[in-house]
Amino acid sequence: MLTKRIIPCLDVKDGRTVKGINFVNLRDAGDAVALGALYAEHGADELVYLDITATVDGRSTFIDLVRRVAHTINIPFTVGGGISTKEDVSALLHAGADKVSINSAAVRNPALINELALEFGSQCIVVAIDTRYIETENGREHIVHTHGGRKATNLRTIPWATEVEDRGAGEILLTSMDTDGTKDGFALELTALVSGAANIPVIASGGAGNMDHFYDVFTTGKADAGLAASIFHFKEISIPDLKQYLSIKGLPVRLTN
Repeated sequence: MLTKRIIPCLDVKDGRTVKGINFVNLRDAGDAVALGALYAEHGADELVYLDITATVDGRSTFIDLVRRVAHTINIPFTVGGGISTKEDVSALLHAGADKVSINSAAVRNPALINELALEFGSQCIVVAIDTRYIETENGREHIVHTHGGRKATNLRTIPWATEVEDRGAGEILLTSMDTDGTKDGFALELTALVSGAANIPVIASGGAGNMDHFYDVFTTGKADAGLAASIFHFKEISIPDLKQYLSIKGLPVRLTN
C-alpha cells in the first residue's frame, strides 16, 4: 500500500496565509513561506499554495512567493488559483513549483488538460474538483462547481473525474463544498466514489476536524492524501501527532525523527 500523505493548504493573499469562509472574514495565519517551512520541518508530505487574489496584478507577487518557497522548503508543493494558460503553468513551474492545480479553466476548456499534460507531463497537472450535492432534474446529484464553489456547472462529478484522468491529469484534488469548513469530517461516500472511479491519486479536502476524520477518509474514503488548512494553521492538530496516530492505527505514513 502506498504511503498516505498529509497536505496542509495555504490560501495566500499578498504573501500572507489567510483563512476565512468563502474568502470572507479572512484571518491572518502567518507568513506563507515561514509557515510552509514549519510544516515541512514537522513532517508534511506536500504543500498546496492557492493564490486567492489570482489577478493579473497579483500574479507577479505570487510567482515571487513561489520562488521563495522553492528556495526554502524541501518537500513537493502544488500551486493554484486563476491558472488558465500554458504560459501561466510554465512561469510557475520555472519559479520552482512541482505541480499546478487547475479548476475553472479545465471546466471551460477541457482540452487544456490534454495540452498541459502533453507539454509538462501528467505528474505536474492536478485538476481540482469542487463539488456540491444539489437537486437536479434527475434527483440529488454531485455537481461540479466553479468560482469558489459558487457557480454550478452541468458536469456530474464522477464522470468529470474519469474524464480528467482520461485527458491526462495526474491527480485529483476533490473538495466537498458541503463539508468544507464544517470540521465534521470529510465527505466519505463521495471520496470513495471518486477514488473508485479514477485510477489516479485523489486528495480529499473539506471537513477535517480531528484525527479520526483522516483515518476515515483513508480507509472508508479510499483517499490517497488528506488536505486541511485551519486545523493546522491554528494548531488544533499537529502533523507529528496526526502521523503517529495514523501509524498506530496501521496506516502507512512517512514518519520523521
